[in-house]
Amino acid sequence: MSNQIETYIEIKLENRDQVSGLFRYILIVPVLIFAAAFAPGGAESLSIGMGVVVLPTLLAIVFRGVYPSYALRFNQSIVELSTRITAYALLLNDNYPSIEANSSVRVVFPDVEGGKKLNRLLPLVKWLLAIPLYVVGIVYTIYGLIMLIVGWFAVIFTKAMPQAVAEVLFGFTRFWNRVLGYAFLLVTDEYPSFSLRD
Repeated sequence: MSNQIETYIEIKLENRDQVSGLFRYILIVPVLIFAAAFAPGGAESLSIGMGVVVLPTLLAIVFRGVYPSYALRFNQSIVELSTRITAYALLLNDNYPSIEANSSVRVVFPDVEGGKKLNRLLPLVKWLLAIPLYVVGIVYTIYGLIMLIVGWFAVIFTKAMPQAVAEVLFGFTRFWNRVLGYAFLLVTDEYPSFSLRD
């Protein structure tokens, strides 16, 4: 098993719902409002890692060498919710994002053994060490947006998502979840891969 966050999304390529694809970004608003309620600053601070518990986790690891189990469960639930929303927004499937866990989108955290596997000082600099990942992530985001536009037109006009487009959008989602897991969720000390395929 990998020592990174693993993301699983059931991708639907054929027989796509053209109507929901056409109005996807209007339909997603209610679940975005729900998710924004978890973000500390409300909707204006909504992001890929909305509402995760970072500072208390960092302090617990640095000073006690413990990753609080309640923070781990909460963070995993928030990342799964965020990933369900992302999968829907990126047209990877037509399942409206559930506010409860479901089998079509799963996010698996590595076993941190209560924090025993984690370096106690590394959380202080992980966000800094991740700067190259952010730069590559910006490039992937631009590439992902281009592929999303291609995928959107394909779904609207052909009722199918091209495999290559789906792979890029899925890889983009996995990449950002790995970066989030390393730099902010602090669930691994293993530096994430730069690849979209891992």
